[in-house]
Amino acid sequence: MAAFTTRFQDAFRDLFGIATENDDLILQVCNPQFQEDYTLILFPWVKKLGISPEVLGHRLGSALKENGAIVSFNVVKGYFNFSLPDQHWLEQFAQLKGMPVSERIKPNLPKGKVLIEYCSPNTNKPLHLGHIRNILLGWSVYKITHAAGYVSQTAQVINDRGVAICKSMLAWKKWGSGKTPQSTGIKSDHFVGDYYVLFEARFKEEYDIWTQSELAQSMYLERGSSRSPEEFFSKFKNEYFNEHSILGREVRQLLLQWESGDPEVIALWSMMNQWVYDGFRQTYEKLNVRFDHTDYESETYLLGKGIVVDGLSRGIFEKDKSGAVWIDLTASGLDKKIIMRNDGTSLYITQDLGTARERHRRHQADRYIYVVGDEQDYHFKVLFETLRLLKEPYADQLHHLSYGMVDLPEGRMKSREGNVVDADDLVESVVDEARNSAAERGELAMLSDEEQERICQLIGKAALKYFILKVHPKKRMLFDPKESVDMQGHTGPYIVNAYVRIQSILRKGREMTPPEPEAIALLRPERNLIQSLMSYGEVIRTSSDDLDPSNLANYLYSLAKQFHRYYHDHSILSAESPSIIVFRIELCRCIAETLKHGMECLGIDMPDRM
Repeated sequence: MAAFTTRFQDAFRDLFGIATENDDLILQVCNPQFQEDYTLILFPWVKKLGISPEVLGHRLGSALKENGAIVSFNVVKGYFNFSLPDQHWLEQFAQLKGMPVSERIKPNLPKGKVLIEYCSPNTNKPLHLGHIRNILLGWSVYKITHAAGYVSQTAQVINDRGVAICKSMLAWKKWGSGKTPQSTGIKSDHFVGDYYVLFEARFKEEYDIWTQSELAQSMYLERGSSRSPEEFFSKFKNEYFNEHSILGREVRQLLLQWESGDPEVIALWSMMNQWVYDGFRQTYEKLNVRFDHTDYESETYLLGKGIVVDGLSRGIFEKDKSGAVWIDLTASGLDKKIIMRNDGTSLYITQDLGTARERHRRHQADRYIYVVGDEQDYHFKVLFETLRLLKEPYADQLHHLSYGMVDLPEGRMKSREGNVVDADDLVESVVDEARNSAAERGELAMLSDEEQERICQLIGKAALKYFILKVHPKKRMLFDPKESVDMQGHTGPYIVNAYVRIQSILRKGREMTPPEPEAIALLRPERNLIQSLMSYGEVIRTSSDDLDPSNLANYLYSLAKQFHRYYHDHSILSAESPSIIVFRIELCRCIAETLKHGMECLGIDMPDRM
């Protein structure tokens, strides 16, 4: 906007004797219901000048129109709407088409270093729909911040030890009969997850029997008389696991043996974890994501234990009579939080303390972003406040990118009961929808089976990724595989279709001979498209600053929608003159380049056909 704001400054000086700076002029894109380019907010000047908005707007508009700065205007209450000459838009477009998309975004100087932790699964089960949202958010934030000029890197911490992992280990040891992923033909992370589900089923059987015992009934009479037996025993399950359960005792014993380095337990743990790592790797490859660095809880928990010892010596932590270590955060509006169990075993927060310190030592980043679901909001408040009290130098550089749960039309997932929607099945279901949609349209029939499958994979994954990323991270969302592949909806395939349609135009346009340049008159949709293209850099920067891929996703949908309408209403390759044809081809090329770059920032690869 700098090219024409000086004209406004001159007009204010000549008409009213007022000197203005760029920041004094509140300019924004005009509301689409009006046929102008921009709007100047008049309200701040009405009081200063002591005249009505209508008088101010018409005096300003007449002067600007007379000197050629604008070609039309209207005044609506306190809003001065105006249009710039075609030459302004053609000059802006000439700059856009001569510049790589990436150069429209990056600042002149590097913006600092960002480390993004995402996914960070447990090795007791496969990745599921919740992980999918986590992975897509983390990867797109990485891509967007990188595009905005940051030195961005990714990390995950594998939660490869603890009670949950020991449940899978114990179940395989007791009931696995030596089976392996290879011997059963089951994907290796699913194989391990099946034993986690089996453990929970056997534990439930044990618990249900125990609730009928005399001890259980006496506990209910003593402690739960104000509640029904069903309510009491549903709340008592964790306490039972920790204090009364035979299976719970075996799990805790397995964890103690692991922490003491028992060779047999370590061998079992290593074997089963490797099965899970192999399965995770296959899923990451399907989603086309990666990690620059991986931390393992089995290593960082020891660093955390060292921090606990240090915190005790400094009086930041305290040990109770049972031997458990706590931190009192009530002064910060939180509560007392256990940092280490009384048997010396660590908790998630123990290893998170160690991971945070080790990461800063290794990466020296300016910002550390944790992509973790909103059910862990309180955990991260405690973690960050604990690090502040420990006076860690990076404590104020930590940010929790919290996101909402994902539901399916069938309802919320419950992994312990075994009806979790795992990531592999979800990806395949959306690709299946893409295959069915392609078969109905018949547009890929002339391609080889291999090429058809490649395109269906790209479209299916575009559908999955876009549908999840278009929703603001903090919102809980409903994912519908059928809706995600709708070619006419607010979907990834709708945007892909715009890009593919332009590729067809460009292939045909290559055969044309460039005409002699001549002046052309722009249509309103063309001015709007150029305006949208000019705003792309700001969209990327805002999406990066806010850690919000949905901002970019919705911009891309709006741009694709503008193009589809333009394509429907106006001829491209058979326009009224060769110069207009060439301009429209170049405009389409610029739109396609922007769509491609933006979708890549969302982690989405674009096919040339669909």
